[in-house]
Amino acid sequence: MPITTTAAILRQRGAPYSIETVDLADPGPGQVLIKLAACGICFTDVGVQRYEQGTPLPQVLGHEGAGTVAAVGEGVTSVAPGDRVILSYASCGMCASCGHDAPQYCSSFMALNYAGVLADGRVPMAQGGAPVYGGFFGQSSFAGHAIAYVRNTVKVTGDVPFALLAPFGCGLQTGAGTAYNTLNVQAEQSFAVLGAGSVGLAALLAAVDRGCHTIIAVDRVAARLDLARTLGATHTILADGSDLMAALRSIVPTGVDRIVDTTGVSAVVRAGLEALASRGEMAMLAVTAPGSEITFNPNTLLGGRALRGAVEGDADPQAFIPWLIGRHTAGRFNHAQMISQYPFSAINEAVADMAAGRAVKPVLVMD
Repeated sequence: MPITTTAAILRQRGAPYSIETVDLADPGPGQVLIKLAACGICFTDVGVQRYEQGTPLPQVLGHEGAGTVAAVGEGVTSVAPGDRVILSYASCGMCASCGHDAPQYCSSFMALNYAGVLADGRVPMAQGGAPVYGGFFGQSSFAGHAIAYVRNTVKVTGDVPFALLAPFGCGLQTGAGTAYNTLNVQAEQSFAVLGAGSVGLAALLAAVDRGCHTIIAVDRVAARLDLARTLGATHTILADGSDLMAALRSIVPTGVDRIVDTTGVSAVVRAGLEALASRGEMAMLAVTAPGSEITFNPNTLLGGRALRGAVEGDADPQAFIPWLIGRHTAGRFNHAQMISQYPFSAINEAVADMAAGRAVKPVLVMD
């Protein structure tokens, strides 16, 4: 029988969330019912809340859930009730990308993560008989319970608190994975992150772990730069409208070897490209507003420079998330200072603090 749970519902684009009670469907074949303990807030959630991206409303968002398995659907054997788990993005497991260990580029990514319904076509929630859409990133974790899939339910061991585990599902995976996997940063290289939010700081922590000799953080919020230094940045640049390329080149005159951009701002991306060393690489991660454009002189790419995109840190969550948690428990990926905890009922306050730069990674803690 469907269960009743509490959820933060987005009913109108740009509006705050409303905490309401919904009926959640039973898990079907290959699906898992999760009792959530915590969920991080990601700027992707904020983007969908603010801008039209094809997601139907009313809907429950949230895609950095962590908690325990409450029940499993038919055919599920990899997790069992009581298991501690983290939820990540959904993938089909059958397309060419999934078959080549690249589920982040799944051909059904948009359908599985943004359509507002489960893969079997069911609307996952209802209220008084009216549909409430969900299945956001294969979960919709701004709620007390969520339905996920075997492929995006990652079993974890140990006793790391759920509030620290939740952001591994997307933000930490995306930032750290881009540094570890996409750019494969090395100790002999210089590194910069443009935008020191949770994704950028996760990339910075990976560069620290790899032993990069010069690590630069750029942001327009001074407090985030202070945090970046605490986490291991050797240099910081306050983005105050000054010449960013010149500022980066003043630290590394020959150019920066590896750069991660989390801003999606045309002038920032252009400055980063111009600050790259010969054969340097830059990865751009931001999801920009519809209609956004980025311009740069194509001659900038001469000298073997490369600009590339990445999704979810080029990471398979089933393998990468446990590995990254292992780095954390070994003391080599210490992200705890990035976390600000909020009760689930304070979701709108948490979103506002994130947008204003008062919180780097807000995490909702369920009752």
